[in-house]
Amino acid sequence: MAPSLRNGSGRQQVRHRYRSSCTGSPAGLGRSLCVTLFTGTRGGPARGKAATVATDNHGGGTNGGEPELSDSLRTFGAVLKALRDEAHLTQEQFAPLVRYSAAYIAKIEQGKRFPPAKLLDRAEEVLGPTASRVLGAAAQSLTRKVGLASWFLQWAAVEEEAVSLYSYECSVIPGLLQPEPYIRALFERRLPPLTEEQFEHQVTGRLARQQLLVERPRTTFGFVIEQALLSRQLGGGEVTALLIDHLLTVGKLRNVEIQVMPLVQEDHSGFEGPLSLAETGENRWVGYVEAHDTSMLVTEPKATSAMLQRYGKMRSQALSHQSTRSLLEQMRGAL
Repeated sequence: MAPSLRNGSGRQQVRHRYRSSCTGSPAGLGRSLCVTLFTGTRGGPARGKAATVATDNHGGGTNGGEPELSDSLRTFGAVLKALRDEAHLTQEQFAPLVRYSAAYIAKIEQGKRFPPAKLLDRAEEVLGPTASRVLGAAAQSLTRKVGLASWFLQWAAVEEEAVSLYSYECSVIPGLLQPEPYIRALFERRLPPLTEEQFEHQVTGRLARQQLLVERPRTTFGFVIEQALLSRQLGGGEVTALLIDHLLTVGKLRNVEIQVMPLVQEDHSGFEGPLSLAETGENRWVGYVEAHDTSMLVTEPKATSAMLQRYGKMRSQALSHQSTRSLLEQMRGAL
């Protein structure tokens, strides 16, 4: 179905419908995604809360190679580097002063990572108020420009500083919970295919991202996953057995709660498709959705409130953490 566009008062709506049975069926892969882009008048400046861009599905932000860099990210990175150089600070000297790693600062300066909100305030402490105002002006283009390449870069930055992270998935196991054999099974089936170098790069990147579960013990992680994802046995019985073992192990962490949505659930509220939610250090909520090489970051309070309501309802409809563990052990024994 072709996207429908309607302009009026500077608002553009883009609707993509992927209709199939996403829930309750081992074969279901469908999604329904509605994206609202808040833009300026036609040809005018973008003033968006959210946008769609090309990226890989399933919590990876991996489109088969290095993420495409946007002009605004490169510009912000170049400005930060110039201000740091002006202060006669190397990346290794500057990074601890703003309480980030040198590698993280390098990625920001290269335009490969969306700068976290706290960076501006911390940079002012080190570089001074004038430099902070210059950085703030450069940051404005990051929040207003529609079409930033790889929104997942921004979501990854949100993940790294979140105090709570929640996810519902009906097509694949969430990226933070995927063991290496399952990750490899996914990328082996990716279309268009990856080169060997791209393949290994993506596997390594996804495994590294999972360190959040242990590196942030005070962050609450919650996951609701469809039982169909386990019944499907993607990659075969051996991969599924290793996947279940991994879920049982990760589920023992005090800050992780895993719940399975049973195959039969008459009151299922997940028909809108997968979603992720993050609570920031300022106790604001950010949402993230993705499907078919398209993703969206959601910051508008009304939209994130609706996502929170849906996730909360699904938590009540899914099996409890303990019942989920019992089901996983039962399924593991049957393999």
